[in-house]
Amino acid sequence: MRRTLIGLFAVLLLAVAGAPSHAAYPDRLVKLVVPFPAGGPADVAARLIANALSLRLGQPVVVENLVGAGGRIGAKAVATSTPDGYTLLLGGTNVNAIIGALYRNIGFDPIASFAPIAAICTDTLALAISPKLPPQTFAEFVQYAKDHPGKLTYGAAAGIYTQFAADFFKVKTGTDMLFVPYKGGAPAIADLLGGHIDMVFNNKSTLLTHFKAGKLRPLAVTSKTRWPELPDVPTMQELGVTGFPTEVWFGVLAPAGTPPAIVSTLNAAVNEGLKSAEVRASLAELGLEAKVGSPQDFAAAVAEQARDWKTVIDTIGFKAE
Repeated sequence: MRRTLIGLFAVLLLAVAGAPSHAAYPDRLVKLVVPFPAGGPADVAARLIANALSLRLGQPVVVENLVGAGGRIGAKAVATSTPDGYTLLLGGTNVNAIIGALYRNIGFDPIASFAPIAAICTDTLALAISPKLPPQTFAEFVQYAKDHPGKLTYGAAAGIYTQFAADFFKVKTGTDMLFVPYKGGAPAIADLLGGHIDMVFNNKSTLLTHFKAGKLRPLAVTSKTRWPELPDVPTMQELGVTGFPTEVWFGVLAPAGTPPAIVSTLNAAVNEGLKSAEVRASLAELGLEAKVGSPQDFAAAVAEQARDWKTVIDTIGFKAE
């Protein structure tokens, strides 16, 4: 009996010694890559959720802005990183839904190269013009643009949804305006505020403060219903301009192949953060709506966005270089 017990004990020691050692995740810093410049809605959402994750994971979660090529540079960096949960992407509509309709052979698949973690929030868009222009309403602006073909300008970061929304507006209204490309939404809005361009489509989270201050004139919103903050501004649907995607999604993704246990841990942490009154209030103040859900919910939302924005891109006939 004694020899048998000793033998069993030895077998157990060998089994323990030979078993792989898995440190609890996370045991070091986590990086959240934002593929757009600091200060935009994606960056703001990322920093809010990074702080919430840091508190709940017990490790620092830092935001790194890795910008360029309409988000493709940052997205590729994450897609090709080790799938261990330590390099994440702030993605969603533009990076995961739109890029796939525009480009081929970019070194990663905008959908298949990622493991969805969780949605963070949704935003919506508005048509904003310089208050220096005479039009006061959407109909007046459309007529003004038709009366001055090729004279009005609009700005956006090239190759992202804010450009495509404006291009779609031109097609749907039969207007002719000149596109001015920018490195990001912030400089485009700065030039609109300065009267150097005439129009932008941009996010509620970016434009709302300027509308409230009277520095920009809102003519329409793309959401399903009117904004509570601007009850007199109609939706595109009300104006008879159909086909605009109503939301822009932001969320967290990891490289494909990230272990399900890590995906589950991150999803729970994101959702817990989004349920906190402080985070929800911060998002709401910016005009962003928190979205709590599963990885599958986020994946379904991105797939729907891909279909909606492909229709827009096909309608405007945009061809990527």
